[in-house]
Amino acid sequence: MFKFSVFLLSIIIFGVFLLPFVYTISPFELNPHKILLAPSLEHIMGTDRLGRDIFARILNGGQTSLIIGFLSASIASLIGLFVGISAGYFKGNYDKSITIIIDLFLTFPTFFLLLALVSYMEASIIILIIVLFITGWMTTARMIRSESFAISNKPYIKILTLSKVSNMKIIFKYFAPLLAPIFLISFTFGVGGAILAESGLSFLGLGVNPPQISWGSLLSEGKSVLEIAWWVSFFPGLFIFFITFSLMQIADFLQQKANNKEIY
Repeated sequence: MFKFSVFLLSIIIFGVFLLPFVYTISPFELNPHKILLAPSLEHIMGTDRLGRDIFARILNGGQTSLIIGFLSASIASLIGLFVGISAGYFKGNYDKSITIIIDLFLTFPTFFLLLALVSYMEASIIILIIVLFITGWMTTARMIRSESFAISNKPYIKILTLSKVSNMKIIFKYFAPLLAPIFLISFTFGVGGAILAESGLSFLGLGVNPPQISWGSLLSEGKSVLEIAWWVSFFPGLFIFFITFSLMQIADFLQQKANNKEIY
């Protein structure tokens, strides 16, 4: 399942970014003569209520969703890594302060926190990335902090500290390699979660604004014609399912390997 998930994820990513150079139909071209056409050889995923090609729009929207998902998860994971290592290594009042901040963020349901933040800002790709990483770093930080705390109690870390080896050297040379599996697992889960969160916000009309497209906005566009044109919502939803399924399977595999101490 892991190999299949990696293959599926690769196909989707490369397809979304490379196929528009081959499939040259514009995702924004209106055609009043091709409104709500079912999937065919001419339009392999049909057209929407304005006669626009669904497949072209999925490719364009996929770029937005994947960029938001990967960038926000990358920044959130890096922030969580930095905060978690710092808390676990320095301990004391710093660790207590970080723990309190993490608990405060986790007190609020993430999606409602997202809604609250987005409602006060005009949504765009950059704003969504910022909002998603602001609400997504806490889980990584908590996991990294717990593991860092255990590593900092190792005898060789105490010896390095007593030998006055610089904190940065200890963190990058001895902490980072041991924490890499947790970081990768957290990042993979984070990408899937960010894509789902963006899709949910766009579905509610709080995501990217036209003419920008995302898989969530495409899913939202199809809900009004669901009974007569199932394909408008079905294919964007299918791509969201495929990408999140692949990412979760990869994350599960990495977690299983980490638990068996096969990743170092």
